[in-house]
Amino acid sequence: MSTMSVHRTRFLRAPELGLRHRTPRHVRRLAVSRAMKMDSQSSHMGKVEELSVQNIAALPTPQIDMTKSPSNLQFNRQQQLDWELSRENVYKFGQFVAREALLDEEYWTAAWLRAESHWEDRANDRYADNYKRKFAEQEFNAIKRRCRGQNGQKCMCIVAVKKEHGNGKQMILKSIVGTLDLSIQYLLHGETFPGERVRVPLFCHINEAGPTRYGYIGNLCVAKSARRRGIGSSMMSFALESAKRTGAEQVYVHVHRDNGPAQELYAKMGFKMVEQAAAQLVEERTYLLCLEI
Repeated sequence: MSTMSVHRTRFLRAPELGLRHRTPRHVRRLAVSRAMKMDSQSSHMGKVEELSVQNIAALPTPQIDMTKSPSNLQFNRQQQLDWELSRENVYKFGQFVAREALLDEEYWTAAWLRAESHWEDRANDRYADNYKRKFAEQEFNAIKRRCRGQNGQKCMCIVAVKKEHGNGKQMILKSIVGTLDLSIQYLLHGETFPGERVRVPLFCHINEAGPTRYGYIGNLCVAKSARRRGIGSSMMSFALESAKRTGAEQVYVHVHRDNGPAQELYAKMGFKMVEQAAAQLVEERTYLLCLEI
């Protein structure tokens, strides 16, 4: 039993399986203001290139925090071969492999996939590309922070990668087609499910073992050109096995109430709705699902 000062976990839920969420009004106003500023400062760049998985190698370098991240990314960096990776951390399926992201370039590509999925229904928006760029920059640094771990939590960014042909290597930016986050967390004092609205004292007890430890999956998305190939379910299977190895007995995920395909996927994998959480998630229009592993 250990005592520590904790803060309630804030779940970051980017769109899963291509679902787009409506951005809060105050965030949209801030994004427009920033985008207009960026647009006026970057007029010399000419026509913005279409950002997709096919031409993702042309993406601009993110604004990285120089005190915490490398000064630049190698956009021509190549993927590691299968034999260079630990077999325990690889899940092969069809023409793809699911594994933990290891390199900054992989984090950046995962961030861009999430940005594209989040904004794909607003492609005609004047500032859509600026929104995606800013979203990706923030998500890139957020992934790195989460994967460093804090308050006893562990997080891994999982990616789905195209298999190489023979001994040839592919560029990282062109080979990643899916991504999700898996975090291992602990219920706070008094909670029966993640995010439950309970009175939590400033200093509370967390038993970092047993039934209070759980896995949480978020930010699941697959490149538009690679959907309907079992990539999402395969990444989920790899995440569930990874969570089980840590000793977690439950895995949770949020899903939007209008996202039928994602709900169908989770149901096939055995997830069930947490009825106690439904009432407090009405405004967010999401469900909390749980799977016993």
